[in-house]
Amino acid sequence: MKNMKIVMLKILFLLCSLMSLNCFANIPADFSLSPMIEKTSPAVVNIRAQIKVMSYDRLSPLDRQKLNPNEIPNAILSIASGVIVDAKKGYILTNAHVIDDAQAVVVTLKDGRHYNAKIIGLDKPSDIALLQINAINLIELPMGNSNNLKVGDFVVAIGNPYGLNQTVSSGIVSALGRAALGIENFENFIQTDASINPGNSGGALLNIKGELVGINTAILAPNQGSVGIGFAIPVNMAKSVMMQLIQFGNVRRGTLGVGAQDVTPDLATALNLKSSDGAVVTLVMVNSPAEQAGLKVGDVITAVDNNIVKNANDVVNAIAFLRVNSTAKLSILRDGKPVSLNIQTTDPKKRLEISEKLDPFLFGVGLKNLNIFSPQHGEIHGVLVLSVLEDTNAWHADLRPNDVIVSVNQQPVTNIDALKKIVASVNAHQELVLHVLRDAGAVFLVINKES
Repeated sequence: MKNMKIVMLKILFLLCSLMSLNCFANIPADFSLSPMIEKTSPAVVNIRAQIKVMSYDRLSPLDRQKLNPNEIPNAILSIASGVIVDAKKGYILTNAHVIDDAQAVVVTLKDGRHYNAKIIGLDKPSDIALLQINAINLIELPMGNSNNLKVGDFVVAIGNPYGLNQTVSSGIVSALGRAALGIENFENFIQTDASINPGNSGGALLNIKGELVGINTAILAPNQGSVGIGFAIPVNMAKSVMMQLIQFGNVRRGTLGVGAQDVTPDLATALNLKSSDGAVVTLVMVNSPAEQAGLKVGDVITAVDNNIVKNANDVVNAIAFLRVNSTAKLSILRDGKPVSLNIQTTDPKKRLEISEKLDPFLFGVGLKNLNIFSPQHGEIHGVLVLSVLEDTNAWHADLRPNDVIVSVNQQPVTNIDALKKIVASVNAHQELVLHVLRDAGAVFLVINKES
């Protein structure tokens, strides 16, 4: 009955906005969010973190304006918010950027109690951190399901903007799945017009039932103030990170070794797809779990672990929170037919180690065939080095981008195929001697299997 009343009120609010403000007269005179806020606000805390300053760049734009670059302080005070999510264990969710490089973290409750907090762990790519305090009589926020949010749902933000404790603002969900903002490595933000300002970071975004649906994280603030565009990390994502921080103290992400892009309407037509939902596979890395499981370029990923994929960002976020050596179930379309694949994620370093063992001499080296006339060297038919991964055998041998390989072990090399054929014939005890054109000169480089 209570839920039905809430639904009816939401419908009434929507009709009022579409028709006439006069219809607000039909809302019960005693309707207020106050009971919900009174119940939930004690779970939102004030966080003051003493941040060690490593350089001038570590300071915020506002702090830089106030300080002389030659007089950098040893520490600055970060004032933000947090949310109690486990009253018995004293767990508090906040943003990683709030406590990154913190020397000390003090949590203040609504009732005025202060506690030194222990940092359980933080994950910069998702901007989620977990604190713990040793306290009794705490109140926690129940976690909602952020996957159930819809654009237009009413939400409430509680936090400590500009150090003003227990500030409440309300609004609606303006958009879902916001990404490519350059705020975090993994982005799937809830956008809201509920007023969020500096100091709200790490605070609570609640639905109308008082459930935690997001962790307030960032704003678009051209003039250092709220313009009605705020972003919150979905609670489902925050919970996934939190569970790993509790169990392991960090997030060790697995990798599939796959690249994907959105399915545009034109691409959907070209691939004979019924809709543009999903993500089309554009790259399957060599020696990757995706390659071993049989994933192919052109496959369309429609779901990961039964969670529907609407675009490439959904794939990135779904895989990003899978632990190393966990199994992901991919639902794909291949030539229009549904196929299911189980892929075990691996540590990204493991794939690199496998690739390095298979090609110890040229692992990490990007190559391109080159046919060009040079004023210094005349006609050149060789292999251009595009890139060299640091800390590889080739890197330690001083091979660098823009070098041109023209011979290997005294044998002329005119293209990549010839180069790889010679490299493959080198036994375990031999070295690779490269004759390289570099700028106007030339050098010999020796690559060992273990430099």
